[in-house]
Amino acid sequence: MGGMNFKLPFRKDRKTVSVVRLNGLIASGRGLNDAGLAPVLEKAFGKKPDAVALVINSPGGSPVQSSLIGARIRRLADEKDIPVIAFVEDVAASGGYWLAAAADEIYVDPSSVVGSIGVISSGFGFHELIGRYGVERRVYTAGTSKSQMDPFQPEKPEDVERLKGILDDIHDTFKTHIKSRRGDKLADRDVFTGEIWVGQKGVDDGLADGIGHLVPMMKARFGDKVRLKVFGPKKRGLLSRLGMTVLDDAVHGIEERAAFARFGM
Repeated sequence: MGGMNFKLPFRKDRKTVSVVRLNGLIASGRGLNDAGLAPVLEKAFGKKPDAVALVINSPGGSPVQSSLIGARIRRLADEKDIPVIAFVEDVAASGGYWLAAAADEIYVDPSSVVGSIGVISSGFGFHELIGRYGVERRVYTAGTSKSQMDPFQPEKPEDVERLKGILDDIHDTFKTHIKSRRGDKLADRDVFTGEIWVGQKGVDDGLADGIGHLVPMMKARFGDKVRLKVFGPKKRGLLSRLGMTVLDDAVHGIEERAAFARFGM
């Protein structure tokens, strides 16, 4: 008995693809952010899959969080030599497209919105309104630029110029990222104006590599037996959602819906 050997019948190992859903507004604290996604991405790449698929549905948000998440995806992909493929659902715009560009390939639905490679800052001016009601604004600062762009004070040309310079710097970083990731695939025209593309037009201008959906494309590439393992952040329990977090979630939800609404979603 001790010297008897048994041979298991030959079985070809199934291919495995880790699927990471990136859904919602990109923001620190709520929504998609590097701190929340770090353990998810580590697990997705750590299982030694044949590929990592990013399923993206995001209108964008924080440029810093977009950069941090994108850099983490690239670092893990390069360290472990794993291809990354992005699949865009409704929208991958602004920071959402930043995340898509972290992938080696990008595929969209015929109605997906991609692009919006730009930077925006918006607000309101209330100085005339409070003046009409006899409200006096009192601000004391140490530092001449500390109260710049105060919505309750008249807009100052030097503050606007300074803000535009900051937006240009962030935009340059965004453009450098897209150029480094998409390279010669991009159309020979300015695609960094902040405009958006839908479906095949995004493919034609090099923002995506083709029309395609997650399951059929992964089956075509890795076989019908491919196993898709979905990774995502843990859902918070009921108790952790009570108190002030309810208000925070409500505010974040309004902001997120407003961001999606910009693209007709």
